Amino acid sequence: MNTETRNCPACGKTVKGRADKKFCDDSCRNNYNNQLNSDAVNHVRNINNILRRNRRILEETMEGVEKATARSKAELAKKGYRFDFFTGIFVNRDKETYYYCYEYGFKEVDHDKCIIVRNRTQKLAGTGNRE
Repeated sequence: MNTETRNCPACGKTVKGRADKKFCDDSCRNNYNNQLNSDAVNHVRNINNILRRNRRILEETMEGVEKATARSKAELAKKGYRFDFFTGIFVNRDKETYYYCYEYGFKEVDHDKCIIVRNRTQKLAGTGNRE
């Protein structure tokens, strides 16, 4: 029989119970894991907020437009659009590259111009869509 005492990594109290038990209770286990993952969770939350904002900006730009609309990149950037965050890339037969944020995407046509499109059915590379 093993008489070695184990201490909870969250609070330091003696752990009683099964030999493989690490924490004294569920609260300590949750607190420990939440603290351990807090940096990663904040990073993911920040990226998701940027992606949601990008999608919202493209959606508002497409409001009342059926297929596509042209805008300057400066106009989108002024609204807070971050061009370095997107959910997928699509290259069509004409070798035109579209950067998508969910179902909204754009392609650059000039240095500061882009065409914004909405595509509800496009399967995008890099998004995990495997239908």
